[in-house]
Amino acid sequence: MKKFKKMITIGKEELNVASKVIKSGQLSYFLGERNKDFFGGKNVKKFEKNIENFYKVKHAITVNSWTSGLICAVGALNLKPGDEIILPTWTMTACSAAILHWNYIPVFADINTKTFNISETDILKKISKRTRAIMSVDIFGYPANLIKIRKIAKQFNLKIISDCAQSPYSFIKNNHACNYADISGFSYNYHKHINTGEGGVVVTNNDTYAKRIKLIRNHGEKIIKFNDKNKNIIGYNFRLGEIEAAIGIEQLKKLKKIVKKKQKAAKILFKGLKNLKGLNLPFVEKNFTHSFYVFAMSINTKIIKTKTQDIKKLLNTNGIKVSNRYQNLHLLPLFQNKIGYDKNFPWILNKRKINYKKGICPNAEFLNDKSFIGLNLCNFDYSESDLIYIIKCFKYIWKKKILFY
Repeated sequence: MKKFKKMITIGKEELNVASKVIKSGQLSYFLGERNKDFFGGKNVKKFEKNIENFYKVKHAITVNSWTSGLICAVGALNLKPGDEIILPTWTMTACSAAILHWNYIPVFADINTKTFNISETDILKKISKRTRAIMSVDIFGYPANLIKIRKIAKQFNLKIISDCAQSPYSFIKNNHACNYADISGFSYNYHKHINTGEGGVVVTNNDTYAKRIKLIRNHGEKIIKFNDKNKNIIGYNFRLGEIEAAIGIEQLKKLKKIVKKKQKAAKILFKGLKNLKGLNLPFVEKNFTHSFYVFAMSINTKIIKTKTQDIKKLLNTNGIKVSNRYQNLHLLPLFQNKIGYDKNFPWILNKRKINYKKGICPNAEFLNDKSFIGLNLCNFDYSESDLIYIIKCFKYIWKKKILFY
């Protein structure tokens, strides 16, 4: 079985800066009190400033994970318990967990079968009198259509949170995709394009949201005065350390080059696989760019008789790891537990019954169960010969193993 080289972006630059921090003896400068160090140390502040300059945003607030970042982002909206946030069902569980954390209600929308991102059509179907926000996710590195989503948000007076964890260098109309939402953010855990081991950042151009995010990040209730308009804030230790921040400064310098390499690999795959009958390749619309966290494909089951699961096994046997990547969040036991639904969980605060049954997101359910194939581009340092091998394996399987209707 062929083995591919893992993508390692950490080098001597990161080793040197991490070593300097260790030698300084000060691994964190955060203090959870009214003090200049409430906002972190010099590396944290420098990393944040570099991110602001890179994405041309007013505020960048680092956190110890993007899950923490999502909790901060949702909390910054300052909604009421029982208010609803619409999000795609096909994403990481942290998205719904961040909503539940504040006693808000996750309302799951279906996905677009071409982009695998949230369906604008289904967003409209899921809006209620209690809807307050939309959480979009740039799944697999391709930006959600925030141009259309912003029109919906404006029509219904909704806020937008954009999860850009997998799209750190994706554009919509020559502007970074993160700039189209009220609050956005990125992940820096070990399997993203760049990483600090664990970590993340929240970005926004809204001063009020930025202040609340900084308070949530660092035990904000401890420094709030009685008459402060943020007096109901509650905060946590979501702080990024100085070693991670120093590494992040160096990693950010490499981001553009790393994504360009993934795009080059994707271009080779597009060319090599485009004529395979019944194989749908990633969709890239005009004025949008793709960071290619995953080379996301699907099987046309009306043309191909062989089960997608069997095709995956054949590819895996040749060392080509493909997977579903995500399940449907609305079908997790958390949302199917009838006891929890009736008594224990916060969505009981909602006056209307939320339907989390199978069938509410047919596109996502079908893709997950029957037709999706994802090739991990981000975590492997594929050479041109590796990509040619992958293409040859696909072509051989399509010629010798696949049954067609």
